[in-house]
Amino acid sequence: MIRRILVPVRGDGKGDNVFAHAAVLARRFGAHIKVIHCRPRPEDLVPYGVPVPAFMGDEIKARALEIADLEEKGLRRELELLAAALEIPITDSPLAAAPSASWVEESGRQVDVIKRHGRLADLIIVAKPERDRNLGTNTLKAALFNTGRPVMMCPPRAIPPEVLGDNITIAWNGSTEAARAIALTADLLEKASTITILSAGDSEVHGAGADDLLEYLALRGVSALVERFAATRKIGEELLARSAAVGADMMIMGAYSDSHEREIVFGGNTQAVIDSAEMPVVLVH
Repeated sequence: MIRRILVPVRGDGKGDNVFAHAAVLARRFGAHIKVIHCRPRPEDLVPYGVPVPAFMGDEIKARALEIADLEEKGLRRELELLAAALEIPITDSPLAAAPSASWVEESGRQVDVIKRHGRLADLIIVAKPERDRNLGTNTLKAALFNTGRPVMMCPPRAIPPEVLGDNITIAWNGSTEAARAIALTADLLEKASTITILSAGDSEVHGAGADDLLEYLALRGVSALVERFAATRKIGEELLARSAAVGADMMIMGAYSDSHEREIVFGGNTQAVIDSAEMPVVLVH
């Protein structure tokens, strides 16, 4: 059962959308949303390797503390207003079988803060990165590669979804990453009303096939359909198009069978999905 959802936030204007997605799942599972803000340490803002007079270093640190205090106050106020609008009570003690949320402020490097809190989360929810503005990529990478937990990426939406996880597609290619995605999202799958397994032709030759997955899910009491297709364009784009065609509100997939760096440079199915998705996608590496 999904009981803890982690939402890392920064002052980039994306936190409201991510929290709204988390609230939908918190209500669905009676889960607690842990909103965590990584507060930069003043010493990290002093230029490294550049001689700085003591008085100037102190001034930089004092100014950094002032800015961090203002950012924290603003973000926390945004959370309180949004949580009230979404009827999610804020409490440090999670409620039994009811949605709730809490705020955590922690100093340090973002990757370390996400590692610490993310490894004991049932689901981490982050904003869809904007590669052209270099926003959100590090947060997604930290969650995906340093926690071992499923990460849901949320594209921006003017109106939050009313339902998440009721109509799910699974991007299946038989890989180790795809198998881990099934294992780590069992709670989502078991509560879904409709599941469609998307399989692209010969993509399963080195792993378990779609029919094997169908049998495995059936043993867990989960019904699913299989949709096979011969990709006429990039598989990542095809997966998104077919997910939209069946009315899915979420797609689950294994991420980066090839390395992240290789896909960034040469392209790949995972990167195509991250760049193009207009629906929430749960990624597992």
